Amino acid sequence: MHQKIITTARALVFFASTLPLAWLAWLAASDALGANPVETVQRYTGLWTLNFLLLTLSVSPLRAITSQHWLLRLRRMLGLFTFTYACLHLLSFVGFDHDFSAQAIARDILKRPFISIGFAAFALLVPLALTSNAWAVRRLGGKRWQELHRSIYLIAILACLHFLWLSKITEIAQPLAYAVLTGLLLWWRVQNRKQRAIPAPRTTQVQAVKFFRKRPD
Repeated sequence: MHQKIITTARALVFFASTLPLAWLAWLAASDALGANPVETVQRYTGLWTLNFLLLTLSVSPLRAITSQHWLLRLRRMLGLFTFTYACLHLLSFVGFDHDFSAQAIARDILKRPFISIGFAAFALLVPLALTSNAWAVRRLGGKRWQELHRSIYLIAILACLHFLWLSKITEIAQPLAYAVLTGLLLWWRVQNRKQRAIPAPRTTQVQAVKFFRKRPD
């Protein structure tokens, strides 16, 4: 029964994760992307990349709060959807905006540093996507795999800086909200690691009590 719930949840999450892409496709087919369709696609895919990134980071806190450990099984899927939307975001930039011209892309990176930050975030995301499978965990080892995937917090910080930097002052509220949420998730991660590093209280005393209780008079 428990496995059936997990399977259903995974199916629902997968379906829900495709809806933003389906909506974008419908807007494109309906010629409803606005006066600047390239900018609309870039903004839309970038925003959903950040949405999925934060959803991925929210899985661990949600599991800790609810004690529903099966939620961790959704994290890999959400992470891969983060990468999918990030690829679409990058493709809209290098394809629609620059016609895959390496020279034009390089010139834009040098001219606008926030694009450099975006590229750095994507570059860090690539190895996480490539190692999001059981084979990679076995190959790298659990500890090295975890250390690699902790870079998702740096990716989130870079993504928020990218969003903040490209936004106009009149549009700053939304990227600031994402930055605050990212900060809260990072704070939770730090606090959680601190708590896990503290040894269980009174372990030695409890063991000593059990020892003396077992001793014969």
